[in-house]
Amino acid sequence: MCRLYAMHANEPTRVECGLVKSQNALMEQSKSDLSGYAHSHGWGVADYPDGVPMIEKQIWAAYHGEHFIKKAARVYAHTVVAHVRRATVGGISIENTHPFHHGRWIFAHNGTVPNFDQMRFKMLENMDPLHRSEIQGTTDSEHVFRYLLSLFLKHPEDGLFQTVRKGLNQIIKWSAEIDPKARVGLNIVLTDGKHLIGSRYNRSLYFLHRDKVFICPICGKSHVHHSATNTYQAIEIASEPVTHGEPWKEVPNGVVFEAKDDYRLSIEKLLQPKVRS
Repeated sequence: MCRLYAMHANEPTRVECGLVKSQNALMEQSKSDLSGYAHSHGWGVADYPDGVPMIEKQIWAAYHGEHFIKKAARVYAHTVVAHVRRATVGGISIENTHPFHHGRWIFAHNGTVPNFDQMRFKMLENMDPLHRSEIQGTTDSEHVFRYLLSLFLKHPEDGLFQTVRKGLNQIIKWSAEIDPKARVGLNIVLTDGKHLIGSRYNRSLYFLHRDKVFICPICGKSHVHHSATNTYQAIEIASEPVTHGEPWKEVPNGVVFEAKDDYRLSIEKLLQPKVRS
């Protein structure tokens, strides 16, 4: 289990409240989520300040020390991905800490791929040698990331959205073949700073669409600290709503989604394998 947060907007936006200051900020979730679990095995924040991803990761809890707070205060970007980890597959190390990256690509995962020793070989067998050789850690998450990028490298004509859908469906099929009763968790966020793709599969996930610049009730300021050149549009994705009193909506379970040009979600269903008794 982990907790993740992503923001994608048409204007540079601050996310300090969502990460640190709001009632259920990501830092608060690292202490205890709504189910009472701590996510203290590392944190990471990625953004694109100059069009190139900038990532800071640490192996301690987000609520320990001031590093997470200081990083959150500095972020002012169109796209942000943040993650706090509760380790299930792979030890506590920088290499196993989310978000993962390759070039412009940023990836975070909440969930677990069961029977990973067997699943790992299936993904490696279908992975491009470039991505196979660049795996640095031992998590199921990084292997999913590299597998999806391998599919996109092999068939870019399919488009990113359908490639992710195809790849996740294949992982779900493999898992069902190994153990039909195993419950795979595949909440992901994948972005290159311009496109944002994600999924919800057997973990909680919510979204909030914003269509105007607003005064934040938490900090009393606008999160856009410049004169917006367009009608402001943004989407926030989070494992749990990070604020109270705002119209967060639940992402349906078993779907892959994409943030479209209007920053609303386009959703398609993922495979729902039959469980044999």
